[in-house]
Amino acid sequence: MLRPEYLDMTKIIKSKNIVKLFVAVEEHGGSLRFVGGAVRDTLAGLSGFDLDLATDLSPDELVEACEDFHLKTVPIGLKTDTIGVVIDNQIMEVASLKHKNKNQSNNLWLAGYTDDWSTDASQRDLTINAVYADLQGNVFDYYNGIEDLEKGIVRFIGNPEERIQEDYLRIMRFFRFYSLFGKQPINKEALKACVKHKKGLRKIAIERVRDELFKLLVTPNVAPTLKIIFENDILGYFLPPSPHLDALERLTKIVSDANYEGNFLRRLFVMYQPNSVQAEDIAATLRFTKKQKETFVRWARINLGAENLASPPARKQIVYRYGKQFAIDKILINAAINDVDLSIIADILHEIDNMVIPIFPLRGRDLLNMVEDKAQIGVYLSQLEQAWIDSDFTLNRDELLQLAEKFIHK
Repeated sequence: MLRPEYLDMTKIIKSKNIVKLFVAVEEHGGSLRFVGGAVRDTLAGLSGFDLDLATDLSPDELVEACEDFHLKTVPIGLKTDTIGVVIDNQIMEVASLKHKNKNQSNNLWLAGYTDDWSTDASQRDLTINAVYADLQGNVFDYYNGIEDLEKGIVRFIGNPEERIQEDYLRIMRFFRFYSLFGKQPINKEALKACVKHKKGLRKIAIERVRDELFKLLVTPNVAPTLKIIFENDILGYFLPPSPHLDALERLTKIVSDANYEGNFLRRLFVMYQPNSVQAEDIAATLRFTKKQKETFVRWARINLGAENLASPPARKQIVYRYGKQFAIDKILINAAINDVDLSIIADILHEIDNMVIPIFPLRGRDLLNMVEDKAQIGVYLSQLEQAWIDSDFTLNRDELLQLAEKFIHK
């Protein structure tokens, strides 16, 4: 269970100010440990994780300890067992150890606080998430999570059905972590429990299911994991099976090889390759944000053919009209759909990345003294902008003003 000085804590602790929080807890007779992603991902050689901590103090005791050391605390939404502690203008989530018992009379789960770390570990979802580390790098592993992580085994703690029934979102978390860390065939007992209780996902707010799906979409083995999900109709209430998982797998590889970050919207788009109406439907079903919906539908509505991407002038026009990110996204999407090798588009992507976007040198005020009907200024400005684009952005301000005289007085 205990692995003394097992972890190099410099890989987790990036600010010495965190130590102050540990001292505050210890001065009040408690213990504080890192838990979950920070420990798991460090052991797996990953970076970029959130720092989550656990303590055997109650929330009230933790607030009191922080106040004595002049550490600011904030509540964390609906998480009654979790306190946010502000360190270097960042909020660290510190959860009090808890235990859950099912009330036999009404079948409801009752939660309370405990000072028993093994009890808290038993309430967590997966073995790889029930690993703790203290400030000295001592690692506390209650369910062989380190061994499972090394072997690529993703499994629930205890009875999978009980863990899932505590929170049906754990179905999605199981698949996400399997895609991240799984090296073995999927755990049959866990899969069976996920299938049996898949309707429980309907009881979860769609936003929570969506957010877990988005996290899953940017994992390295998303395509084969989604294949298992769709074969077992896990997400049937929310989404139909994807007919294009092969394209998703290609996109995952292309993006990885090009050293771009995975984008969940881009991957979802490739999975379904929707027209604008279908894109609207997906956005509504998953309750996209306004910006997400705009991006997703725009990809469907604007078609950039191969001929538009073949010539540098056309690419420059696309970047000017729609922006660099749109152009890059569409190139990556098209490459995945049409099975285009990265070597063919690598130079184009590099060119767009380094492109300087031209700035149209005229404004409406430049035409004020030329136009009697001020309502026509926008029309003339659009005509001039198109002429400037057609010149491959070479017309300067004076040349455009001369052209404006011709447009207005013809």
